[in-house]
Amino acid sequence: MYRFGVLFELIIVTNRILFKIIMKKLIVYTGILTAVLFSTSNFANAQQKKGISDQGKGAIIGGAGGAVVGGIIGHNVGGALIGGAIGAGGGYVIGNEHRKSVEKKRRAAYRAAYYRKHGHYPNAYVYQKKK
Repeated sequence: MYRFGVLFELIIVTNRILFKIIMKKLIVYTGILTAVLFSTSNFANAQQKKGISDQGKGAIIGGAGGAVVGGIIGHNVGGALIGGAIGAGGGYVIGNEHRKSVEKKRRAAYRAAYYRKHGHYPNAYVYQKKK
């Protein structure tokens, strides 16, 4: 009878240990699965990227051109860095002005089309971009 009690106690202790090990693995695997699911769900939004802005394009083109000219004029790396920085700043400003003029033309075309359709100009809230 004594052996049965010890054997039964050993089975209970073993089951508790196994249960703890299984629960730890379950928690870890659930955490890993959740992390993978959340990390892959963000990639769906990355596909909707519109591209680089006009300011960014201007800065890249200006920076590259400025670096080339600065390197030729300065005959060293310092001249290329200074030329690149100045070119990037100038390219950004030019890109920003281009974006503003495109937006202004878009608004003028919208106002003209609205006037032709409705006979009056739109209110200010019509110009807000839709998300």
